[in-house]
Amino acid sequence: METSKPNFKLIFALGNNDPQYKNTYHNVGFLMADCLKDSGLRIITNPGYMNEAGKHLKKAMKGVKPDCLLVIQDDSDITLGNFKLSFGRSSGGHKGAENIIQTLKTKNFWRLRIGIRPSPSVALAKGGRRLKASEFVLKKISSVDQKILNKVFQEVVENFGK
Repeated sequence: METSKPNFKLIFALGNNDPQYKNTYHNVGFLMADCLKDSGLRIITNPGYMNEAGKHLKKAMKGVKPDCLLVIQDDSDITLGNFKLSFGRSSGGHKGAENIIQTLKTKNFWRLRIGIRPSPSVALAKGGRRLKASEFVLKKISSVDQKILNKVFQEVVENFGK
C-alpha cells in the first residue's frame, strides 16, 4: 500500500552494466545513483543487463518489502529536465521495470522516472516527428543534456537524498 511519505530501505538503479553503455541516456539511473552515494541510503546498481534486472534485485531485497523499494530509471516518455516519483504504476514499456514487476510479482513499489526524451524543438529539427526511443536511448549523453540532467540530479538529491 502506498504511504504518504516513502520510507526507502533499498534503492535500485537501473542501467546496463556494460562499458559500451556508459554515459548513455538509458543508464541515467546509474548516474543518479552516483549522486546519492553519500546520502546514507542503501543503493545498489543493476549488475547485469536491463532486461534481467529483476533477478538481481530480488536477491538484494532480503527483508525489504516492495513498498520500501525505490527503483531509479530513465523514462523516454518524460521530457529531459523532468522527473516523476510514482508508485504502483505499469512499466510503460520500460524493459527493466517490466522485468522487475514480473519477477517481484507486484508493481507496488516506488519508481523515480528521470526524463530523457528530447524536447519538442529537437523533434522539429528532425523533421517534426516524435523520435522513437530506440533512436536516442543508447546514445551517449551530450554535454548540453548532461548539464540539464545535473540540475535534475541536484533537485532529486535536495528532495529525496536527505
